[in-house]
Amino acid sequence: MEKHERLTVENATIGYEHRIVCRNLTTEIPANSITMIVGPNACGKSTLLRAVSGLIKPSAGAVKLGGQSVHTLRPRDRAKSMSLLPQTPVAPAGIRVAELVARGRYPHQGLLRTWTAADEVAVAEAMSMTDIADLGGTLVEELSGGQRQRVWIALSLAQQAPIMLLDEPTTYLDISHQIDLLNLCQRLNREFGYTICVVLHDLNHACRWGTHMIVMSEGQIKAEGNPATVMTAALVEDVFGMDAVVVEDPVVGTPMVVPR
Repeated sequence: MEKHERLTVENATIGYEHRIVCRNLTTEIPANSITMIVGPNACGKSTLLRAVSGLIKPSAGAVKLGGQSVHTLRPRDRAKSMSLLPQTPVAPAGIRVAELVARGRYPHQGLLRTWTAADEVAVAEAMSMTDIADLGGTLVEELSGGQRQRVWIALSLAQQAPIMLLDEPTTYLDISHQIDLLNLCQRLNREFGYTICVVLHDLNHACRWGTHMIVMSEGQIKAEGNPATVMTAALVEDVFGMDAVVVEDPVVGTPMVVPR
């Protein structure tokens, strides 16, 4: 994995048309981290992720990659640096797994560039890393929810972008598939050097699999840092309005939030 450039949000005000969602945000997605963005519903988590990806341009401030505004990058160049898995991706009807994953090679295609051996290798490696190599000829619509999520992550991997942005990737998955997906993110980070940023609702999962955490409330960043120091009972009460105790996870030792 190539050396990562700094991904920063600098005094950014972000919203949709005339509705401001986040105001004066300043933060950084640490390189080679699994950053978890958590917070109550409608607090600005997905809005922040969409701004980081370049889909939303701040009305003030900036989002920068390596010191350059992500919004001045050509979409193809931006896609070579970052991939985005939205909340509810939709596959075209009748498309097969290998065909969908191959679409991740779009940023590497040009007007005159045809499909190459390098593209073939990138797709094969992405499918192998996500354990879907045997599903290449299967229609995406025939897959389970967990398998489909792996296919979408394989598409992101085929982009060969060192930064992966995932918006609520465990939604609609049962607990077993949620853990499989988070273990996959951890493996991609530890073994292959990906920087991964995830919007997640489950605080205990965020603490267990995250190496960095950004806690949001009402469009503001309330706390950020290592989950071991960020996640406290006082924070849970302040941000989520929930009376809880924070204890040590008996398996891995990360913070575990237990409602009273």
